[in-house]
Amino acid sequence: MTPRMAITERQKRIGSELRKIRTSAGMSAEFAAGLLGVDRGKISNMESGLRPISAERLRTLAHNCHCVEQKYIDALVEMVQPGSKGWWERYRGSLPQGLLDIAELEAHATRLRTSNTVHIPGLLQSSDYALAVFRAVLPALPEHEVGLRLAHRAERQQVLTGDALIPCVAVVHEAALRMQFGGRQVARAQLEYLLDLSERANITLRVVPFDHGAFPGAGQTVLYAEGPVPQLDTVQVDRTHGPEFLDADGQLAKYRAQLDRLEELALSPERSRDVIREIAHHL
Repeated sequence: MTPRMAITERQKRIGSELRKIRTSAGMSAEFAAGLLGVDRGKISNMESGLRPISAERLRTLAHNCHCVEQKYIDALVEMVQPGSKGWWERYRGSLPQGLLDIAELEAHATRLRTSNTVHIPGLLQSSDYALAVFRAVLPALPEHEVGLRLAHRAERQQVLTGDALIPCVAVVHEAALRMQFGGRQVARAQLEYLLDLSERANITLRVVPFDHGAFPGAGQTVLYAEGPVPQLDTVQVDRTHGPEFLDADGQLAKYRAQLDRLEELALSPERSRDVIREIAHHL
């Protein structure tokens, strides 16, 4: 298998899991190389995501590292299987790698959890609202890239509204509902679009109102993507330099607790819809 020219977050994650399996067993890279019949440099490349690993070699490594969590091993084997390219590959070279990685993360998730404070979650944005968000970026994006981002955003949303229908729990602060990206008309249409989406069986929308006071992660935008097993969950947070992906055990535990607390503070889905209707009515 030849080395990759570019490495995605998913490929990096596979590599980090290989390293975790090996180091948890106290196995040296040299020993792993002999076990798998490759040179030492290829082990490093596999663990960085630069070089793929076959399912057979992955199972051999897991067995000899005494990894007995069969569901976890099977999930990793599924991740390394060659498959058709995802739709996001059409945007490679045209959009930042991070945006493609988010789309791939969402497409492979078993459930999504989001929290947003100042804007509507990307997966729930109308096209006009998303357009206003993209046009607020500094330095300003060229119009052709704005168009590409809109198209990419629309395809991302298929995980919730297309054939996959991945379950999603979205917690949105009242501040985000009252922010008028694109002006009053666009904001009202966005809230009406939210109400329509909230009626879907796979989408749970909950609002944290102003009067519920302090909450963890204020100001953060968080996407928590659940994997086929908890060890393969991933958190994506927005930074000024672009998306950041987190998967350390402590980080996953922190964001699970944060989202759990937000859901405790949030209104029920029914009451949340009432709040959205009331805000839309006064726009």
